Amino acid sequence: MVDLPQNATIPDVFFDVAERYPSHPFLMVPANPMRNYCPQGQTLFYGQVAEMVRQLILNYDQSGYGIGHRVGLLLENRLEYFLHKLALNSLGVCCVPLNPDFRAAETAYVIDHSKLDLIVVIEELSNQVDSAFEESNHKCPVVLFGDKNQYPSPLTELKSNVPNEETISTILYTSGTTGRPKGCLLSHRYELASGAWYVNRGGLANFGIACERIYNPLPVFHVNSGILSFFGAMLTGNCQIQTDRFHPIRWFTEINDTKATVVHYLGVVVPMLLNQPSHALERQHQVRFAIGAGVDPQRHQEFEDRFGYPLIEIWGMTEMVRLIFDADQPRSIGTRAFGRPQVGLEVRIVNDKDEDVPDGISGEMLIRTNQETPRKDFFSGYLDDEVATQDAWRGGWFHTGDIVVRDQVGILHFVERRKNIIRRSGENIAAAEVEGVLQAHPEVFQAAVLSVKDEIREEEVLACIVLKNSEILEQELNAKHPIVLDILQHCNKALSYYKVPGWLWFTKSIPTTGTQKVQKHQIFPKDVDPRGVSGIIDVRAMKRR
Repeated sequence: MVDLPQNATIPDVFFDVAERYPSHPFLMVPANPMRNYCPQGQTLFYGQVAEMVRQLILNYDQSGYGIGHRVGLLLENRLEYFLHKLALNSLGVCCVPLNPDFRAAETAYVIDHSKLDLIVVIEELSNQVDSAFEESNHKCPVVLFGDKNQYPSPLTELKSNVPNEETISTILYTSGTTGRPKGCLLSHRYELASGAWYVNRGGLANFGIACERIYNPLPVFHVNSGILSFFGAMLTGNCQIQTDRFHPIRWFTEINDTKATVVHYLGVVVPMLLNQPSHALERQHQVRFAIGAGVDPQRHQEFEDRFGYPLIEIWGMTEMVRLIFDADQPRSIGTRAFGRPQVGLEVRIVNDKDEDVPDGISGEMLIRTNQETPRKDFFSGYLDDEVATQDAWRGGWFHTGDIVVRDQVGILHFVERRKNIIRRSGENIAAAEVEGVLQAHPEVFQAAVLSVKDEIREEEVLACIVLKNSEILEQELNAKHPIVLDILQHCNKALSYYKVPGWLWFTKSIPTTGTQKVQKHQIFPKDVDPRGVSGIIDVRAMKRR
């Protein structure tokens, strides 16, 4: 059990752990001959990292950085991201990780909104910053990663470089699937508490001390890799394996070579691995369990049977990443269950009027720490948006925007993000349920389900589909094409008639974020009715009761 010292800060904990485990591995990058950095792989030990961080602290301190300053880090998934983060946080500086997949306008928005004092960037991505500055109003100094010169002074005067537990350590921007991203303010206490909660759950997710290797293929600008598993590893003297990005072909080799004991996944990872041909190393591993979210219930058991370790489904979000998950047996495989409320995190399920709903009825999940200190260990608010912060916390509960159901034994089941509920003729349809059925079709690689206007039924279901065989797109697809008929028959067998897509649209790709979340608002141009786009297929008459 990990207990956080009262009023602890990130440097307090890090240097204490480094002193206790100097020769234990802390950060590791797997070998990859195709990568332009560390092709042979790299391992950094706690004592070694402490020395490197102290040198970075000296460099930043001499340049006048401290509390109130913000530094953007555009370093991809390199281990050095964590070194700079630890050094900056030690002086009370706030890190703003930048997404290397962003376009110029997206990067410009973050630069303007966070009012950065400095950007540290690898040379390969310097053009991204240059292009962003062409569209941004705010300008700041930029230094290339590895530059030995002293950092340019910050734009504002230093007031203090001694952080406390409430000092903001990171601003993480939400994925912005429905609009402009919001900057989530995360404190030293938030990040440490998240890591401690993660490693203290027990059951199947039992973490040992100074013996685990946590393989996380997710990007460091995401709360999962950059905070959750990182601080979980640090607090227990364990090692984080940070690959450059998820790739199904490298997954088995990297897990085997690094002797990973814990792995992280997203829902998209599961079908991609299951779609791979048999691999000689797929059962040659030391993995005890995997932690993630969004596995297709229909493929959960198939994954565990083939690869030999349990997938533990979790719930969390950037605003609060003290995860809800249930690692005890028996698990609810084949459902969208993700666990029960636990001591230290209270849950309500409510309707649109914030009134509690009975078990078995879906509603929005509200959470808080407790009545006395509802916001303890949550995010500190949205940057420069007190209205949005107060709205999210209305009534003293944080409104997650997630629709869930609590069953009769208290287990919570994910239904859908509130914004992804389709309202058709008085029936609520979860896009995730329809997507899961579509994903189970042998010819479907990826699916995203949206709502479109319907003059009679209020809304109708539109399915955007990427096929495994892209050559089919070269054919003239219509309602009588065999692939269309087969997909509809598949849906009609698995879904109530009203949930079956009334419109189909086949495409080569669906836009996603760096964490593989589908960007539904980017599939079609704004203010365009998808029913009128080229290639759309009207199959409403083919829905079967």
